[in-house]
Amino acid sequence: MINRGDNLSIKTKTLLSALLFLTLSACAQNIESTEETIETCSQESQYVFGWQFIAERCDFLPRGGTSRGSKTYADHTPSKHWQALQSSDIHKHEKDRQAILSMSGYYRVSFDFIETMGFTQGYAPSRPYRSWGTEFVEVIENENNFISLQHIMVMYFTDNEGNVSEPMVMKHWRQDWHYEKPTEFIYMGNSLWQKHDLNKNDIAGTWAQSVFQVDDSPRYESHGQWHHNGNRSEWISKVTWRPLPRREGSVRNDYQVLEGVNKHIILPNGWVQEEENFKLVVDENGKPDAKTPYLAKELGIARYERIKDHDFSPGEQYWQKAAPYWQDVRAVWHELVDEHSSIEINKTVDGKFMFMPFFERAQQIVDGSDYDSAQERKNIKSALAPFISAQ
Repeated sequence: MINRGDNLSIKTKTLLSALLFLTLSACAQNIESTEETIETCSQESQYVFGWQFIAERCDFLPRGGTSRGSKTYADHTPSKHWQALQSSDIHKHEKDRQAILSMSGYYRVSFDFIETMGFTQGYAPSRPYRSWGTEFVEVIENENNFISLQHIMVMYFTDNEGNVSEPMVMKHWRQDWHYEKPTEFIYMGNSLWQKHDLNKNDIAGTWAQSVFQVDDSPRYESHGQWHHNGNRSEWISKVTWRPLPRREGSVRNDYQVLEGVNKHIILPNGWVQEEENFKLVVDENGKPDAKTPYLAKELGIARYERIKDHDFSPGEQYWQKAAPYWQDVRAVWHELVDEHSSIEINKTVDGKFMFMPFFERAQQIVDGSDYDSAQERKNIKSALAPFISAQ
């Protein structure tokens, strides 16, 4: 069993962590491609919301993460931000800010996605998706009208004998919140993102949420208002286009866009992200397919539950050392978005993933490599060049 005070945990390789995630995705793809319906099920079907009369399908068990994590312990103590959010003495804008800041902290996360209906003849739902993680959410920028939250995964796995692995540390996604943001960088389908100006009246009182991939490339962006009603606070997005997430991109190629509404709901013990998505087929011009644009509707829920007594220190130490580099990566992306009206982003070129050189370089810096910010930004631009086309 691992000694969590051991230096080995500090030197956990984020590059290997990323490769592990890709391997798990590939495994999910293989499982999906070989599924078949049989007469007698060797395993009792789990309860799955929304499909009471499909229990006889033995291939309908949820796919996704099959690994087991170390035991976690719920933390029922509300955060200081949630407590501040309950005050009736603060202005609406400050309530919004406290709601966003309430998403920081230490969490176990569960992910559940299921198709609830189909729009094609002979439709059969794809298998539900279920996965998990343990991560902390760090406030990396906190200004009056701008807050940035970085997610860092720190996961421990257990084997059949109960042995606990070394920590897997991985820089995960990032969410930026910008008050009354005058532009949106919108996904247009076919790996293209485009800048759009917004009307002042349309963004009055709104917060834009911008979501970024593990390599800080843009994923999706939308705006909406925070609503506070007694002890319930939630943010609801406008209808938003998003590229396929890895959980879908690894098993599906029959649609290209998730069109959906995103909700963030703040709770005393954490927060919940709800998604209501439509699986949309678009043509080469990014227009919905003229004959059959929609394949299915999907509901998703991610529960972020506060935990205690989980050793997040390897991830915190990684972030402390790697943060200057990732700040430069963000700065280069900000420049690209500011200077161009549209950017086409290809995640792989010649079999190489765009995130890999950034994870490699970040790990070198964590391990003690010399660092020069000006030179790093030049190198970051060079590393991005094969993967992007900007106009």
